[in-house]
Amino acid sequence: MGMNRTGIQMSPLDSKAMQELEPSVMSSDGMDEIALAELRSDYIANADALGSVPLPGTLTGAVTVGMSMLKGESPQILLDKLGERLAFERTGTRLYDALITKCEVMLGGDISMTIEDLEQIRADEARHFHLVADAIASLGGDPTSQTPSADLVGVESMGLVQVLNDPRTSIAQSLHAIVTAELSDKAGWETLVALADEHGLADMVDSFTQALNEEREHLALTQTWYEEAIGLTYGDVELDDMASTQELPD
Repeated sequence: MGMNRTGIQMSPLDSKAMQELEPSVMSSDGMDEIALAELRSDYIANADALGSVPLPGTLTGAVTVGMSMLKGESPQILLDKLGERLAFERTGTRLYDALITKCEVMLGGDISMTIEDLEQIRADEARHFHLVADAIASLGGDPTSQTPSADLVGVESMGLVQVLNDPRTSIAQSLHAIVTAELSDKAGWETLVALADEHGLADMVDSFTQALNEEREHLALTQTWYEEAIGLTYGDVELDDMASTQELPD
């Protein structure tokens, strides 16, 4: 508890005066909203796409991608999502770097999380980055290029980076951001496994499934640490037990 003055109840006289304003002052009959919607619609209709998947920069890459397209596959979608995962794993590594730095100063004894735990997850994220980079190169793509989905997750994760690097955020608040990142990471790897399977890339399916299982473990750990950080005391939740008690859809 502190001197938080953001709520309307902190100034009852002013808030009462605001609520007694004439309707004509408080509303413009929706004209402002209509004008804004029309302006946004114009921008949307005339906007360019959010980048593009680059053409292969090597002859081998061009042949590989061309053969895939001749077979009716969509290698550009796989390359785009690989670029997305590459960008996110790079960000994930930086998120854990920031959390480790914060925990070296603030970590107390109320959480089972250790610096060694975080360093292990950080090492996994870095290894996943190299795994995806190698996968892109094996398909003839350029791991250094930024695909549309890579651009997208870069913007999406900016807020997470800000939370972790803000010196004012607590361990619990930082872990909340980490759990958000791990949820997204898990979903991204599930998509990659499905896409690799569609393209018949058995080796990628195996390596991506291993990465997915590691991300599931990261998520379970960070959720437990977050719950401990905010004072929940019911203990760890066994994922297998939860799954066995859930009814399967018809």
